[in-house]
Amino acid sequence: MKKNILLIGGSYGIGLEIAKQLSEEYAVYVASRTSEKLNETNITYIPFDANTDVLDITNLPNELHGFAYCPGSINLKPFKMMSLDTFESDMQLNFFSMVKVIKEIIPLMAKESSMVLFSTVAVGSGMPYHTSVAAAKGAVEGFGKSLAAEYAPKIRVNVIAPSLVNTPLANRLLSSDKKVENMSQRHPLKRIGLAEDIANTAVFLLSEKSSWITGQIIGVDGGISTLNLS
Repeated sequence: MKKNILLIGGSYGIGLEIAKQLSEEYAVYVASRTSEKLNETNITYIPFDANTDVLDITNLPNELHGFAYCPGSINLKPFKMMSLDTFESDMQLNFFSMVKVIKEIIPLMAKESSMVLFSTVAVGSGMPYHTSVAAAKGAVEGFGKSLAAEYAPKIRVNVIAPSLVNTPLANRLLSSDKKVENMSQRHPLKRIGLAEDIANTAVFLLSEKSSWITGQIIGVDGGISTLNLS
């Protein structure tokens, strides 16, 4: 019998890549706004908007073995140009909507199950113009560690902190070859991330291969958070 994994936001980018990889081995449930790219056999689609909807758990199996919350935002502006509404919307999507979903599904989490949340490299490494997203994702990191402590050993909880990844969410930052090259050169590995890079780590954390890992903030960032080659 296949194990059940729930992804919030799996219709494009990192979430879609996670869903595709997981569908080879697991029964995957994707709750997201759209479904046009979800063609794999073992994926069940649930219409869901993280900002406005309450997840209907009657559409889910009685037991979940894995969970990942994938929605995110990239609002990069100088602090003096950042409205309070932007801070509130970033916090709502990245943190409060995540907490709301976890409140609903945590009674379904099986023994020795796994949760994966997403942060950003900008939480651990101060970066200009990231005040809003860093604040929201900083809340995710603190929440993830505390949840991991509270639910050990039943549920493992880990947080992935990527750097810039070539997904639709980052289109504005990577809209030309020059921008891609400039961003690539900032990273010690001299390229920006791919959805597959992040999905590979998420799938590992959702699997039994990571059964001795919990409460961690894992940087998948081309080395930018820890290496200074200048």
